[in-house]
Amino acid sequence: MTNIQRAITALWGVAMILPSHPIRGQQAAPQKLRVYVGTYTGAKSKGIYVSALDLATGAMEPARLAAESANPSFVAIHPNRRFLYAVNEVTSFKGQKSGAVSAFAIQADGSLKQINQQPSRGGAPCHLVVDRAGRNVLVANYVGGNVASLPIREDGGLRVATGFVQHRGSSVNPERQEGPHAHSINLDAENRFAFAADLGLDKILVYRFDVNRGTLTPHDPAAVSVKAGAGPRHFDFHPSGKYAYVINELDLTVTAFSYGAKSGVLTPIQTIPTLAEGVQGHGLSTAEVRVHPNGKFLYGSNRGHHTIVVYTIDPETGKLTYVEHQSTQGRTPRNFFVEPTGQFLLAENQSTDTVVVFRIHPQTGELTPSGHRLAVPSPVCIRTVLLP
Repeated sequence: MTNIQRAITALWGVAMILPSHPIRGQQAAPQKLRVYVGTYTGAKSKGIYVSALDLATGAMEPARLAAESANPSFVAIHPNRRFLYAVNEVTSFKGQKSGAVSAFAIQADGSLKQINQQPSRGGAPCHLVVDRAGRNVLVANYVGGNVASLPIREDGGLRVATGFVQHRGSSVNPERQEGPHAHSINLDAENRFAFAADLGLDKILVYRFDVNRGTLTPHDPAAVSVKAGAGPRHFDFHPSGKYAYVINELDLTVTAFSYGAKSGVLTPIQTIPTLAEGVQGHGLSTAEVRVHPNGKFLYGSNRGHHTIVVYTIDPETGKLTYVEHQSTQGRTPRNFFVEPTGQFLLAENQSTDTVVVFRIHPQTGELTPSGHRLAVPSPVCIRTVLLP
């Protein structure tokens, strides 16, 4: 089985064996990925958009509106590929001081049919994941400073939250860290522990996750701290399960951790800048961090600098070594996505309404513009679904 096929199988967690030389009756490697783009709505955007990526060339089909929705800034795909979930990053929902989470059924043509919505239990939800068993959606509420877990019904719809934890405290930046601001939530490979990066607390809070009850219980230790004023934002695990990485929005760094899968404990091992020493400017901050499916490379986005930073990962230690900065060919890169075959990185430029496709060098991790881009208004998040 090829590296591409391994990456696809690992991503979706299905028993899908794709031979290098297909024979009659067996499925060939997929040629296209369906691409969903979450956006900030307003004068230009109306909701979630859909396109498709050609895995041979990097070309993308023109974007079309998949579903209207209010500020669906982050989206997540159910493991069965039949449902999509989106935050509604607002601070008022049906008279409550809360945002919402929307559930959609994925139609055959890629359009989305809304199933239902539930309150996210906090204002401005900005990140969500579906647990690996497909039983719950976990959401981080930025303004609310809390996290919640919403069970998934058999029809893909959402029930009211069964898990909820309010974060408390502050840190050293009076403008951005006056209180808790949960910015992301992720699960480990075993679906046992949840990790919430809180920008306002300079902590990654750790919870024991009960997939059957949909509950979150503070772990012991309950958190790991990063440098005061760092502002942890987004988080990603290494495919080996031995390492994890958080990108810090306020001081423009990445912190690497070793991870004990049995204990659920993160141990900091390195902090490295996302920009060269001495680089200064107004509005500089980071946004997203992603580990390549092969575990060899790590990528991070720099807003204001309008670049993706590339590192190699030492397989023995998990530590990072700088490789390059690559312009995103636009402004304000937010989330970006390394598609599951590992050939392409799709970078979203929120301020210039584009998704730019880069080809990834398989030996060095370096990024080369493919010449392909997608026009889509105010893009924030990308997730993909394999096409049959």
